[in-house]
Amino acid sequence: MKPRTAVVPVEEIFDLRWRVLRPGLPRESAIFLEDGHPLAFHMAAYGGGDEVVACVTLFPEQLPGDAAIAYRIRGMASAPEVRGRGYGSALLHAALEQARQRGAELVWCNGRTSARGFWEGQGFTAVGEEFVLEPAGPHYLFVAKPV
Repeated sequence: MKPRTAVVPVEEIFDLRWRVLRPGLPRESAIFLEDGHPLAFHMAAYGGGDEVVACVTLFPEQLPGDAAIAYRIRGMASAPEVRGRGYGSALLHAALEQARQRGAELVWCNGRTSARGFWEGQGFTAVGEEFVLEPAGPHYLFVAKPV
């Protein structure tokens, strides 16, 4: 069965984002400036009930050096207990479809090096060299065309 996904208010995904992406840091560290962008959207994937088990935020932002209409991914997270069970993949594909419907010609993100296999398995390509983003650590730039 395909996981249920939905576009939701940021408040619905915030707790999971904070717990997974900013553990041990103040809650405010999981607030992104882009959350308030008028064209940003936030999505959740749900477990057996109303529990958010994966989340992502997308907003319009050009990929540096590329003129294509682009959306950027931030705050993609899955609860540790559901990793490898298809929730993140289902959520990402739903988010890419939303971005495509909103005019995106490409989607990009700064993804954690530890998640490289996930991003590449979803059709993203790592571009350039590894770099460090504090406080999260090593990352790559990943790019894909929304399908």
